[in-house]
Amino acid sequence: MSELIDIFRALADPTRLRVVALLREMELAIGELAVVLDQSQPRVSRHVRILVEAGIVERRREGSWVFLRIAKGGPIADIIGQAEKWPFSAREALVIAHDARRLAAVRDERAAVAERYFAEHAAEWDAIRSRHVAESEVEAAMLAMMHNRRLGHLLDIGTGTGRMAEIFAPTARRITALDRSPEMLRIARAKLAGQAVPVDLVQGDFLNLPVGDASVDSIVIHQALHFAHEPDRVIAEASRVLRGGGHLLIVDFAPHEDETLRDLAAHARLGFSDAQIRGWFASAGLLLENTQTLEGGELAVKLWLGRRRSDEDQPPVAHDGDGQPKRLAA
Repeated sequence: MSELIDIFRALADPTRLRVVALLREMELAIGELAVVLDQSQPRVSRHVRILVEAGIVERRREGSWVFLRIAKGGPIADIIGQAEKWPFSAREALVIAHDARRLAAVRDERAAVAERYFAEHAAEWDAIRSRHVAESEVEAAMLAMMHNRRLGHLLDIGTGTGRMAEIFAPTARRITALDRSPEMLRIARAKLAGQAVPVDLVQGDFLNLPVGDASVDSIVIHQALHFAHEPDRVIAEASRVLRGGGHLLIVDFAPHEDETLRDLAAHARLGFSDAQIRGWFASAGLLLENTQTLEGGELAVKLWLGRRRSDEDQPPVAHDGDGQPKRLAA
């Protein structure tokens, strides 16, 4: 009873309700919340502290940044899940619409920061990646992990200069190389011009892939997930376009504290843990089949291989005494 009282007391404030509505859309930093709400950071911090103490919001620190998100599980999920059904007055609806527009501006600014970086450093991208760990070692590990797995139609998300499409081309039937940067695609187009397999270069965003449901056999996301402010959504979107039994290979950094990558290279995330990837895979209907850690250089590189669940991954079906199917516990 006391827990519920704390929750409802915390929600009994217009600004805190706005914070909850915004965090239902995406994880945000305190400074970004202050921009959307048009309030000072100290004031927003006080509201956030009350929501955190009530167990409604969780803090997650990455280096010097603190991201906020709605807590998962317990009564919070059920209560917040009813938010769309809450009755709002005409004036309140105007405030919500205003917040939505300012949140869209925050999204646009995040994308613009990354795009400016890509435009300025497109020609240097391979060199920037290789300074962290030997690319030859990473590529050999990727090829070994995907060995004897059907690549078929391969989707290379965040293709950059096209290097991943290049190394997997000999065993793929077709490749779609996707990037949001026209500069990167121009470089990739030149690099991949002589490939024997069909290569489609597509401009697009990893949160909204211009690819149909269950239409590709394999996906590679190499050193691109750290640019995502919502990596779980990227993985869910990749799972959407992956056929049953198809594989998703993610290559990125292990958790680290190198803030220069955030400041100078537009990295939104400072690496990922096995637990994070495993949880996001599970939520997206993917089974984590294999992991590998490559130590060396300034940072450790991780490989995570997931497989899209198919019918054979479901628990077996038995029948009850009336001949009706019943699902056995896995």
